[in-house]
Amino acid sequence: MAKRTRLKVDESEETIYTAPKTKLEFVSTGCTILDCTLGGGFALGRIANVVGDKSTSKTSLATETVVNFFRQYPDGHAFYRETEFAFDTSYAEALGMPLDRVEFGDPEKLVVTVEDFARDLGAFVHKRLSDGKPGIYVLDSLDALSDEAEMERDIGEGSYGTKKAAKMSELLRIAASKLERSRTLLLIISQVRENIGAMFGEKYRRSGGKALDFYASQVIWLSHMKTLTKTIKKVVRPYGIVVKSKCKKNKVAPPMREATWEFHYMYGTEDVLASVSWLEEVDRLPEKFQKIDWVKVSDAEYNMLREELANEVKTVWKEVESTFLPKRSKYGKSEE
Repeated sequence: MAKRTRLKVDESEETIYTAPKTKLEFVSTGCTILDCTLGGGFALGRIANVVGDKSTSKTSLATETVVNFFRQYPDGHAFYRETEFAFDTSYAEALGMPLDRVEFGDPEKLVVTVEDFARDLGAFVHKRLSDGKPGIYVLDSLDALSDEAEMERDIGEGSYGTKKAAKMSELLRIAASKLERSRTLLLIISQVRENIGAMFGEKYRRSGGKALDFYASQVIWLSHMKTLTKTIKKVVRPYGIVVKSKCKKNKVAPPMREATWEFHYMYGTEDVLASVSWLEEVDRLPEKFQKIDWVKVSDAEYNMLREELANEVKTVWKEVESTFLPKRSKYGKSEE
């Protein structure tokens, strides 16, 4: 009788679930604990979907991802297609986006339909296949896209939006393999819609049909937990929000992992605070970081300590994840 093979679960050893994915490249979100829940960040060559209601830092998260993309791939290329006509370039620049490196599209050839999106994405991917350089394409957001059939119909005619969903399915089916070969990250932002009449299952959904459920490798849902305020000279103003994310689908790491962080206006995700909070939560914060006054350290020291703290979070995350692995393999190899 074949003996069952036991899996290695020693916290000091990396396993197939916790070891870095050698065949994948990741783009950081700017938040270490969120990167960990994703498996290392957003995967290059894959489709990622960020879903959330208003005021959940969806656009800011995409902006920071673009910033980190250029930090990791200085020779890369970026398209940012903003379909809601509400993108604030000054705000994006304050978050660190290199506006001169990002192509926002021709004002006279806007991406307003799924068909426009398909042609525009196809051209971008074709260029990356030709020059061999990595790319990131952000669509902000899918909900604002129409389709040519809807654009041509009279406003009084009924429509169930089925053609948009069908076009999205066709588009993603064709694009998936080309994105991987061209090392292009397609980051699609979606807004939450209430699933009216749902008696069970998900209470919320996103537009565009179920195509993203199948073709996206990573899907994260963002929730606005709290508004942060401060008082200066008796004047109260909001300065940020607390965001909670849940990775509902992940094909590069274990799914359903959650992370909580603060987003500060004109700054971005508070990476250090999120890292310290998580390490305290799992009772693994090193004494060295407990004594640091992060406000008083110099910029150079802050960046060095932040990187050291990020490495600590990644190490502890792997150790924690390994403790939840099964203790044996279901189908062990037979032994002589």
